[in-house]
Amino acid sequence: MSLISQIESMLFASAKPLTVAQLASACARDKQEVQEALALLKEKYAAQDSGLVLLETDTQVQLASTPRNANLVKKFLKEELTGEFTRPSLETLTVVAYRGPITKAAIEEIRGVNCGMILRSLLMRGLIEEEKDEQGNIVYRITTEFLRYLGVAHTRELPDYTQLHAAHAAQELEDATAVQ
Repeated sequence: MSLISQIESMLFASAKPLTVAQLASACARDKQEVQEALALLKEKYAAQDSGLVLLETDTQVQLASTPRNANLVKKFLKEELTGEFTRPSLETLTVVAYRGPITKAAIEEIRGVNCGMILRSLLMRGLIEEEKDEQGNIVYRITTEFLRYLGVAHTRELPDYTQLHAAHAAQELEDATAVQ
């Protein structure tokens, strides 16, 4: 797999800009190689009628939709973000609300499926946020926007919060919710 392909995949999958150092570390390459690959990637998008563009600041890069399609993308995202929640989105949001801060791996263990795209959607909606815990792991937690959406002032006001937040395993969560 080429370095350009690896970088393109990481930029596509990331919901936030990445640094050259992050890309170099993930690809086990030096920064100069990554910068050269980014230049080629930028040329690739500029040379074709692509719907993507590589955004760059002095320290970060991000893959984004081209400004030529801004109105279409804005309309699409507005419909997507204001539309109804899917069952998987609600389940993931519930896990984050009751168990957060929680890692993606822990969410996926509880739900039994990959949650990457769902987490990205919830991040875009502003209902969850990510941060690093003391060990440097990325964890997800709900936002004040989520609390406002539900009309509660604190997660402790969620139904059965104490019992469900204390559950340590997926089976305990299932058992605690099955009685309801």
